[in-house]
Amino acid sequence: MNKRDPHVPGGIRLQKILAQAGVGSRRMCEKLIASGRVKVDGQVVRELGTRVRPDAVLHVDNQRVFVDDSHITIAVNKPYGVISAMSDPEGRETLADLLVEYPERLFHVGRLDQNSEGLILATNDGELANRLTHPSYEVPKTYLTTVAGIVTPAEVKQAREGVLLDDGPIACDEFVVKDQHSNRSLVKVTVHEGRTRLVRRLMKELGHPVERLVRTRIGNIYLGKLHSGATRAVDGDQLAQLMKLVGL
Repeated sequence: MNKRDPHVPGGIRLQKILAQAGVGSRRMCEKLIASGRVKVDGQVVRELGTRVRPDAVLHVDNQRVFVDDSHITIAVNKPYGVISAMSDPEGRETLADLLVEYPERLFHVGRLDQNSEGLILATNDGELANRLTHPSYEVPKTYLTTVAGIVTPAEVKQAREGVLLDDGPIACDEFVVKDQHSNRSLVKVTVHEGRTRLVRRLMKELGHPVERLVRTRIGNIYLGKLHSGATRAVDGDQLAQLMKLVGL
């Protein structure tokens, strides 16, 4: 019996459907295909232009990949102390504990360290998740941070023009002192990079250790009045604008 040709004219590009399933970025999926690690309906496929049926049976490294075309995106207000992960070997509270009402497999977009709070996005759209975190799309993220000491105008200027950190320079898109009292400063910081603990390291380099850090915006999505530990759906025009921001 001849095997069915996995290529279906008018179907979905294989690398796109793998990325949507959360296997990785499209570029990573293209490498997996080219190296012969992807099977469609039991057949190894190496051709990057291959288009497949939405219901095709896909395997990567002999592991079944399940595709869900009903995408959801959720805004989460991560509380202090919660781990930015969907599971934790030490049994600590994670984002999954805040998302129990959503049975779908969700990927968190970016992360906040355990001692930070605020907006995190979770989605089952793997391509959206990859693009939101990829540096080439320069998705802006805004933080409100309470720091020790009085931030001076010279330090504001320095933060906007560029501060050298151990992994390279960072120039803030926005750096505004919102309030100062009791030898503390409240600063609004916007950056479009996702380097680890970037705002904390920036403020430490400026001589103002972070006492509290809250992310208030990712792209066009704002934390708003979402309570700590609460979630809400991102849909309609908000979701359309977010996807447009990353070329989807």
